[in-house]
Amino acid sequence: MRIKYKSLEEIKLMRETNLVVSDILDILCDAARPGVSTLELDEIAHREIKRRKGVTSAFLGYMDYPKVLCTSVNEVVVHGIPRKDVVLEDGDLIGIDFGVFKNGFCGDSARTVPVGVVSAETQKLMDTTREALQLGIEQCQVGNRLGDIGEAVQKYVQSKGFSVVRLFVGHGIGKAMHEDPPVPNHGRASTGKRLKSGLVIAIEPMVNAGSHEVEVLDDEWTAVTKDRSMSAHFEHSIAITKEGPWVLSRRSSTGPGQLGSE
Repeated sequence: MRIKYKSLEEIKLMRETNLVVSDILDILCDAARPGVSTLELDEIAHREIKRRKGVTSAFLGYMDYPKVLCTSVNEVVVHGIPRKDVVLEDGDLIGIDFGVFKNGFCGDSARTVPVGVVSAETQKLMDTTREALQLGIEQCQVGNRLGDIGEAVQKYVQSKGFSVVRLFVGHGIGKAMHEDPPVPNHGRASTGKRLKSGLVIAIEPMVNAGSHEVEVLDDEWTAVTKDRSMSAHFEHSIAITKEGPWVLSRRSSTGPGQLGSE
């Protein structure tokens, strides 16, 4: 495992990239309404990318992926391909995963939003996944280990009666979308790679209402819950700094004064 640590200047460039991701996700989440197809959301994202100088899609063409978004509706966990015939309905849940390159660095983030009015259980699933991500972020302290992140996420999710997907994990991020180290959403505290200043990772819990098991459909991308229960997904790109975590893909997150050498 060869981890690529970033300087403060590089992290500032990654911040700029991730703010583009955040701004476009704002637009996409607002557009996710009943009657809108997932292909229409992809077209909106494509237009927004073209409007911005020096911005390119991180997803389009990645291992032959055909779109700029992943749109995962209801039982789709991740990697749902936008389609004209997938039209959002009242009560649906949609996970929108989006990434771009700018300044030579990748930004990556995902949100799950309700379509119209959703059930109380669906709302609880979304809230639990979002809160689990925040608990994982809080473990992003110099000297902690990757297992501290995984345990924080898994313990909280399971306390709410849901399950954490094991097949897919978070990842390091930088000049490539996927770098070392892998960042599992489950695990045991005080185990795994130690967190050092300059590490940038994407934490992305995927949480199922039923079993943690998933299967990939025939298109070789779309991953669904094996029991076809609902699933939710949130993701942020986070820099580890000596002052604590800097959530690069959250506009309200303020940055550190400087990075230490730890």
